[in-house]
Amino acid sequence: MDMLSLIPDNLSELLVKILQFTEQRRDLLYRNIHNTRTPGFIPQDMPVLEFAGALNGALAEHVHNHRLLFCDTENITFGPNSLMQIAPIADTHAETLLREDRDEYLEWQVNKLLENSLNRKVAAELLRFNQDPDSGLPPSCFAVAALNDTRRADTSQPDSNAN
Repeated sequence: MDMLSLIPDNLSELLVKILQFTEQRRDLLYRNIHNTRTPGFIPQDMPVLEFAGALNGALAEHVHNHRLLFCDTENITFGPNSLMQIAPIADTHAETLLREDRDEYLEWQVNKLLENSLNRKVAAELLRFNQDPDSGLPPSCFAVAALNDTRRADTSQPDSNAN
């Protein structure tokens, strides 16, 4: 899908990046589930915190200079025409789970898929509201939730506060 035609402003461009990221992450998480019995398989995830940091940097640039500037990171490269390349990273926690408890590993991957699906749905709804402001609640009501969502903890690592 050519998402470039969907980008009339900075907010839309940011949301399209989130949609692209979540689509790639979904595919990677599916591969993690399907390869549980492949010898030597090492689960991967997308660099979630790195991506959130890149978005926060782009938003800060927008606030200060009224332009959205995406800066490359170690695993993420932004290119022209909405191009974005992301190198997956090894998920060491998932790798340990896969070795020790396959059921818990699968639950971990499914929970990541659910979280990713929710992030994608929020971004898609925000994009829809941004494209058609008369369709419902104003986008500003949802923008705070989307920005807060980019600050959440990286789910590729275990939650140290979890029981």
